[in-house]
Amino acid sequence: MVNIGLLGCGTIGSGVVELLKKESCQKRQLRIERILVRNLNKHYDKPYQHMLTDRFEDILDGDIDIVVEVMGGIDPAYFYVKQSLLQGRHVVTANKDLIARHGGELQKLARENGVRLLFEASVGGGIPIIKPLSESLAANSITEIRGIVNGTTNFILSRMYNSGKSYQSALAEAQAFGFAEADPRADVEGYDAARKLAILSSIAFQSSIDYEYIHREGIEDISTDDISLAKYLGYTIKLLAVSRKTDDGIMARVSPVMLETGDPLAQVADAYNAIIIKGDAVGDVLFFGQGAGKLPTASAVLGDIIDIVKHNLGQYRAEDLLSQDLPEARMDIENCRTNFLIRLKPSNRLETMSEISKSFQRFEFIFPDRIRLQGAVDPDQVIFTVWGVSEIDIKQKIDALRKSESVHSILRVIRIEGGEINDV
Repeated sequence: MVNIGLLGCGTIGSGVVELLKKESCQKRQLRIERILVRNLNKHYDKPYQHMLTDRFEDILDGDIDIVVEVMGGIDPAYFYVKQSLLQGRHVVTANKDLIARHGGELQKLARENGVRLLFEASVGGGIPIIKPLSESLAANSITEIRGIVNGTTNFILSRMYNSGKSYQSALAEAQAFGFAEADPRADVEGYDAARKLAILSSIAFQSSIDYEYIHREGIEDISTDDISLAKYLGYTIKLLAVSRKTDDGIMARVSPVMLETGDPLAQVADAYNAIIIKGDAVGDVLFFGQGAGKLPTASAVLGDIIDIVKHNLGQYRAEDLLSQDLPEARMDIENCRTNFLIRLKPSNRLETMSEISKSFQRFEFIFPDRIRLQGAVDPDQVIFTVWGVSEIDIKQKIDALRKSESVHSILRVIRIEGGEINDV
């Protein structure tokens, strides 16, 4: 019998309890011994009430083989996981914050104590991505990661695109369905996606990548004008996590982008996630599925538990990559060339267009057909695209336009992923 100590019994924890009742888990003799919760009274009527404790000491003092941490956050999860490893317990976690910030340290601790720390559920919910990235694709040099890794923002942008909802209305709907927290900032401001991108990139590029240094932009300012214009031009808008190997280091960013509707990631709707890994031998590999939720995430947690039960400790494992002394990644976004769509409100339209012509070498003005656009975009705008501009160059040029007397305000600067836009 394999005894499990469960830290936390909220949405994911209750999913773990539910899946452990399945016949396949029963045959593997997996059993929950203890469940640590903050408030015993909240669980007094649950069928697992006899397993509950609010003392972490009961986890360490018990006959526990594997500790499963699904509490989330750093404090007290970091302390609990660290102590479990020091006591010689295997640990499975779904905690992206913990792995993004302390993954390397905790992996070293696991190796020193002859146990394992697995974290498949920390990225992509129920999508298998950590093991395929580091084991199945091990023969490849990974050159790029592109992904929709946050279901909340994808749900919001999908509703804005498909139903014409405003950002606030789509956010309220996401909260009503349970896809967004009451305080959604970690999701809509891109922090959640940046942490997941840091984990994937650290493994893919075998470099130490701190999520705090990843360029990050959220979706809070995306408007119905942006959505309407993207749709008119044959694009959709997604919050994309992207990291690439370049000659100057690792380019990593999380930002809203315009994606051609034919791009596989453009087809990913609602709360689903999708990640494309590019390898030098295999090319593009797409991973798609439910990126969050009770049972999908619990499924990944159970997969890690079964992995620990099935395999010998002496074998090489995917998670070992994070326990190595990885070199710190040289992060560079400023020199990376990107395509942009820019909307601004002019004080003097002709002078503004003249300044744009002098500032950019490769650009194209967009003059939307207001009938086909159904009048959604304010006609008193200058809309144009620029191609192959470095991040530092676009920042300087936009700052110059913002200070120009001919420009009233900059309405939107958004990256374009894919081919060039042609006015239609």
